[in-house]
Amino acid sequence: MAGSLSPAVQALANADFGEVAALFAAADHAVALPAPGMLQVCRPGAEGRPAVVVSVGVHGDETGPIEMLAQVLDALSHDAGALAVDLLVCVGNIDAIRAGKRFIDADLNRMFRPVRGSLAQAAESARADDMIAATRDFFNQAGRERWHLDLHTAIRPSVYPTFAIVPDLVPDAAKAALIGWLGQAAIGAIVMNPQSAGTYSYYSAEHFGAAASTVELGRVGTLGQNDLSLFDEVARALDALLRGQVGPHVASAPHVFKVAQEIIKHSDAFTMGFDRSTQNFTALAQGAEIARDGEHVYTVQNAEELVVFPNPDVRVGLRAGLMVVRVA
Repeated sequence: MAGSLSPAVQALANADFGEVAALFAAADHAVALPAPGMLQVCRPGAEGRPAVVVSVGVHGDETGPIEMLAQVLDALSHDAGALAVDLLVCVGNIDAIRAGKRFIDADLNRMFRPVRGSLAQAAESARADDMIAATRDFFNQAGRERWHLDLHTAIRPSVYPTFAIVPDLVPDAAKAALIGWLGQAAIGAIVMNPQSAGTYSYYSAEHFGAAASTVELGRVGTLGQNDLSLFDEVARALDALLRGQVGPHVASAPHVFKVAQEIIKHSDAFTMGFDRSTQNFTALAQGAEIARDGEHVYTVQNAEELVVFPNPDVRVGLRAGLMVVRVA
């Protein structure tokens, strides 16, 4: 790790919770380390507290959220009595973070599914099992209010520098609370997702009824070289959530989109109809070619659809992009 990193960031990036765990334990929290890179902090006897999972580093090159969370967690651990939720922190792909790579063998954020196919042999498969077990044990002892914020940064630039993917199956009341929090965090857009692509946040929503979201916070960056001022509003909103201080104020409501179609890569012949400089939320007109996969051509079906997460380099059988339409 870079020598310029603060001790808090170095510790979190190395999945070392030693100091913060000791500070929470000294404030009479029950502290556990369910697996490497995971910290669980609960208040004994305080039933009914919200249960919050915060995950970072599921992709090893998405380092900004690691730095931001390290600062929030460091400050909170020095005021440990203010923690108002039961908390599970998960640093995802530890080996990829250390290597400065997106993943080692395969995308960890496609592993949260019952059948992994060829992904089952990847190094990340065992890590996904550890994360699933810790998340299941945490939520199984939780009350009804459950959150999971999986913090990422995007490969491509975006018309909306910050945006979130929210599973459509999140219960209505929890979904409203989540969308309110995303507004407080100044998230610009929300995509309501109707089906799983094997992501960590969708797993938490589907299996535990959590108000879960994959939250994209700008662009990938080198650890220690991120402009953390870009994370200020998210950091404040996350700190408020963990301290039980979430309020109704929303500076600007996010735009809301729904998925019009998923673009699946079925063969190595797959190509996209635009170049790699295309931004997330770029609008395409009806009839425009989105992608070509052998004889099959994906085209825009609505008057306008916007492309999100276009990635022709995914493995065959995985999602290579979403096409969305604005609904609010």
